[in-house]
Amino acid sequence: MQSSPLWTRDFLIVSGVNCLLALVFYMLIVVVGAYAVEAYGSSLSQAGLVAGIFVIGTLLGRLVIGQLVDVIGRKRTLILGAAAFALTTCLYFLSNSVATLLVVRFLHGLALGVGSTAAGTAVAHIIPPERKAEGIGHFSLSTTLSSAIGPFLGLWLLQHAGFDWIFASCLAVAVIGLVAATWLKVPELDAAHREIRGFEFSFGRLLESRAIPVAAVAFLAGLCYASVLAFINVYAVELGLVSAASFFFIVYSALVLCTRPLTGRLMDRKGSAIVVYPCCVLLALGLVLLANAQTAVTLLTAAALIGLGFGNLQSALYAVSVKVVAPQRMGMATSTFFIFLDASLGFGPYLLGLTISETGYRNLYWGMAALAVLCAGAFYLLHGRHVVRLRATVTGN
Repeated sequence: MQSSPLWTRDFLIVSGVNCLLALVFYMLIVVVGAYAVEAYGSSLSQAGLVAGIFVIGTLLGRLVIGQLVDVIGRKRTLILGAAAFALTTCLYFLSNSVATLLVVRFLHGLALGVGSTAAGTAVAHIIPPERKAEGIGHFSLSTTLSSAIGPFLGLWLLQHAGFDWIFASCLAVAVIGLVAATWLKVPELDAAHREIRGFEFSFGRLLESRAIPVAAVAFLAGLCYASVLAFINVYAVELGLVSAASFFFIVYSALVLCTRPLTGRLMDRKGSAIVVYPCCVLLALGLVLLANAQTAVTLLTAAALIGLGFGNLQSALYAVSVKVVAPQRMGMATSTFFIFLDASLGFGPYLLGLTISETGYRNLYWGMAALAVLCAGAFYLLHGRHVVRLRATVTGN
C-alpha cells in the first residue's frame, strides 16, 4: 500500500514559517547582548538577561497558548503569532534604554511562543498519521537550519553593517513569515468542539512527573549551551576571533545535521546510555577547548565538539523523556522537557552573566565543562540506574 505524501504544499509552508521565526531568534540572540553593552552601557549580567528574557517570554507564550490553539483556530493562531512577532520586531527601533529593551525582548519572545506553538500544532495535523515520526523529524530540522544560518547572518551583519541593519533584516524575515502563514491550509476542529469549557491553571496539567528527572538533566545541559549562545560573540571579540566566530554555529549545525540520524538509530538499537554518556564527554571537551581557544581552528573545533555533544544530547534526552511514560502521556512529557530546556536557555544567560565579571570567560567555560561532566552523573542517578524498573512500570510487566 502506498503511503500518503509527506512533502506537501502545506507541510513546506508551515516548515518554512517555523524556520523564518526561528531565524530571527538566532540572528538576534548572538548580538543583542553586545547591543545592550554598546548602545546602553549595560553590565554583563544585564546583557545576559537581555539575551535570556526572550526565551522566558517564549516559555510563557507556549504555556498560555498551548491550551487555546484549537479554541482560537490553528491557522488563525499562527497568523496572530506571526503578526505579533513582526510588530514586536519593529519595537527594537523604538527602544532607548536597557529597561525598554528588556520589555521588547520579552514581548518578542512571547509572540514567538505563540507562533511556534501554533506551527508545531498545525504540522502535527498536516502530517499523515502513518508518517508522524518521520514528518516531525523533518519539521524539526527547520529549526536546526535556522540555528546554522541565523547566528552567521547576525554576526556578519554586525561586522559589515550595524545593529539597525540587523533589526531591519529581522523585520523583513518576520514579514515574509507572516505572508507565508496566510497561504497555509490546515485541518481545524469543527465549531462544536471549539467551546471553551473553562480554563483552570494547574502545574499538574503542565508537568509529567516521570519526565522531570530527564528534563532536569536537560536543564543542566542547557546551561552549558546558554553560555555559548549568549556570550560567544563578546568572548570572540576579546580573543580577536570575530571572523571565525561568525562560522561557529555553521560548524555546530553541520555536525548536528550529519550525526542526529546516526545517533537516533544507534539509540534505538543499543539504548540511551551509548549516546548520552559520550555526548556529555564530547560537550565537556568542546567547552574545554573553548576555554583555551587562541586560534580560529581551536574555536571551530570546539564548535564541532559542542555540536556532537549538546546537539545530540538534547535529542537523546528528549527521546528518553517520552519513552519513560505511557503513550497517552507523551504530550505532557514533551511539554515538560521543553519547559525545563527553555528555562535554562532563558535564565541561564543572566545567571552566568553574574559570574563573568568575577571569573572571566575562560573560567566560565571551564566551569561549564565540569557541569557537562556532572550531567552524565546526574543522568545515571536520576534515570540510568532506574531504567529497568521504569520500563517495567510503563509496559506493565
